[in-house]
Amino acid sequence: MSGFAAARQKMVDGQVRPSDVTDIRIIDAMLAVPREAFVPKNKQALAYLDLDLDVSEAGSSAKRFLIKPAVLAKMLQAAEIKQTDRVLVVGCATGYAAAVIARLAHQVTATESESALAAKAQASLADNGCGNVVVRTAAPADGDPANAPYDVIVLNGATEIVPEQLYGQLRNGGRLVGVFATSRPARATLVTCSHGDFGHRTLFDAVAPVLPGMELVPAFVF
Repeated sequence: MSGFAAARQKMVDGQVRPSDVTDIRIIDAMLAVPREAFVPKNKQALAYLDLDLDVSEAGSSAKRFLIKPAVLAKMLQAAEIKQTDRVLVVGCATGYAAAVIARLAHQVTATESESALAAKAQASLADNGCGNVVVRTAAPADGDPANAPYDVIVLNGATEIVPEQLYGQLRNGGRLVGVFATSRPARATLVTCSHGDFGHRTLFDAVAPVLPGMELVPAFVF
C-alpha cells in the first residue's frame, strides 16, 4: 500500500468511522478519492490530517479550504444522497468534496468564486474520472439558480447568514447541509424543504472556515 493510500485508510479508520459515519457508500467514496490530488503539492503531506486545509491560490487574498474529513462525512451522511440525486456543492475550492459526492449522486454541480481555483477544480475532477461533475464560477451565496432545483445542496464551509437564496434552489423534499455559524457555538445543520417551508435540524457542533460572501456584516451602530 502506498504512503497516500495508507494515510487515506488511517483517515477513514481514525477520523471518519469513529465519528459515527456508518454509510458504507460514503466510506468507500472517501477511501477511493485521493485527497492529495486536490491539495497543492507543497501541502500534500497534510492532506489526510484532521484539519481544515488551506488550498488557496498563491497570492490570492481569499482563503479557501477543504473542510475536515469527518465533518464532511457526517454532513453527507445526514444529507442521505441518493444515486438519482442532483447535488450542488457550494464553495468547492479545489473540488475534493465534489469528487466524493460524485460517487454518491447522479450529477454534481460545484461552484467556486475564485476563477483560477474553479479551473483547477475542474481539471482535478476530470483527472480523477469525475465525469458527472461540472464546475461553475459563482459566489457561494448565489448558488446556481439557472440550473436549480437541486435535490441536495452541500456547503463546503460555514455560513454566518441564513442562506435564503440557496433555500430557493431546493427541490420539494430537498436537503441543504452545512455549518451554520449564525449563533455560537456553530453547528452543522440539516435544512429540509417541504412545499416552500424549511425545517432546520441541528446535527452536531462543528467549526469550519466561513465561505466568502457568507460572512455576517456588522450593523452600523450610532
